[in-house]
Amino acid sequence: MEAIHDAIVAFNDTFWLYLIIPVLALLSLYFTVRFGLVQIRMFPEMVRAMFSKPEPAEDGGKQVSSFQAFAISAAARIGTGNIAGVATAIALGGPGAVFWMWVMALLVGAASFVESTLAQVYKVRDRGGFRGGPAYYMQHGLRARWMGVVFAVVITVTFGLTFNAVQSNTIVGAVVTSVEATGAGAPGWLEPVLGLLLVGLTALIVFGGVRRIARTAQLLVPFMAAIYLIMGLVVVALNLDAIPGLVAQIIGHAFGFQEIAAGGVGAAIVQGVRRGMFSNEAGLGSAPNAGATAAVSHPVKQGLAQTLGVYVDTLLVCSTTAFIVLLSHPVYGENRGATMTQEALEFQFGTWSLHLLTLVILLVAFTSVLGNYFYGESNVGFLTRNRAVLGGYKAVALVVTFLGAIGSSDLVWSLADTTMGVMALVNLAAIAPLSGVALKLLRDYQQQRAQGLDPVFTRDRIPELTGVQCWEPTTEDRDRNAVT
Repeated sequence: MEAIHDAIVAFNDTFWLYLIIPVLALLSLYFTVRFGLVQIRMFPEMVRAMFSKPEPAEDGGKQVSSFQAFAISAAARIGTGNIAGVATAIALGGPGAVFWMWVMALLVGAASFVESTLAQVYKVRDRGGFRGGPAYYMQHGLRARWMGVVFAVVITVTFGLTFNAVQSNTIVGAVVTSVEATGAGAPGWLEPVLGLLLVGLTALIVFGGVRRIARTAQLLVPFMAAIYLIMGLVVVALNLDAIPGLVAQIIGHAFGFQEIAAGGVGAAIVQGVRRGMFSNEAGLGSAPNAGATAAVSHPVKQGLAQTLGVYVDTLLVCSTTAFIVLLSHPVYGENRGATMTQEALEFQFGTWSLHLLTLVILLVAFTSVLGNYFYGESNVGFLTRNRAVLGGYKAVALVVTFLGAIGSSDLVWSLADTTMGVMALVNLAAIAPLSGVALKLLRDYQQQRAQGLDPVFTRDRIPELTGVQCWEPTTEDRDRNAVT
């Protein structure tokens, strides 16, 4: 088993350093220039779009709002990547990994805008709501169903299975650390019992459908993020005099000005980008699956809202973890994930804070399990409408969630890195040729905003677009379009 893990790690290091990172960076830079710094220039519009009201449902029910779709993606984003992943990046790549995490977040915001805007315009109707994502814009936008099938399979394995194993593994590890901190040894039955409890809670929610997942995420995500951010702010306040030196240390290590235990600038870049991508998912093709469910009046609105999610995730939540860990004299060169963050808080506040962080980890990892499950379900729905297959997926996802709770953390994380990289490549290969569609939509949105209107899109506004399944114009829309 150890030999297999070492081989996977060696493959991942080469795969990410020489292929994933260059492709992601170059395409994100291309989008940044082509879209005129949309991820920075339109920040006020992101906030406005986040809280826009959903369009009415045809069946009279409540549609998924822009914020609820954001919450589903945030539920998947704000998880072990923020707490365990950032700590792992620092342990293996040194303080400089944090700098590259920041840089890539600002850069890949453009890729996030493109993929989520495309997911909206090429979404399809689904039982009174909407469904979509990369598989759908590959089929309807690129007319390459085979590519959509490849992506659907990879994301289902990556999120519905592998990433959920990571989340459940982190939950169990955090609880075990918390129990051991009391001075009592963790009993052998603790891990399987926790795994079964997690499976039971997950089953209660996922069998209720996307709207129940959206409501759960909407309730839990702001609560858990607030607790964690408050803890981080208190740590910063207690160490305010050390912040300038810490920032200088992060920048210095990022460019190799100082030696770090885990290696040089290459390790910092690889770990920063890899863990940053695991956390914010920009360009990965996962968040568009949630973004497509929102009932918004214009595709660009959700593209902007999902881009804001990248900043909330990386610049706020990941930075919180980074400051907590780096202000607590960490030991580099060890892959200890969430345990490292728990020990850092214990160093700052005492043992009680370790237990509080365990609660936060339980919440963030659990909502990530829900978000990850939804991504898989959406793509199983793309592959087939057979309810028996969907039921089989639910069963397998729950079993893997349990196995992750009792499995090896190192192997689980390594497998997640591999499948995530493959998924990113397929998605980036699709959004590059389709970026022109997103640019036309952005110009249409800006034109309406310049006229003081709340932008509304119908497919007759850009008649050359093909493959669009929704966005039919009403009589009122035609009259409005004639004016604008």
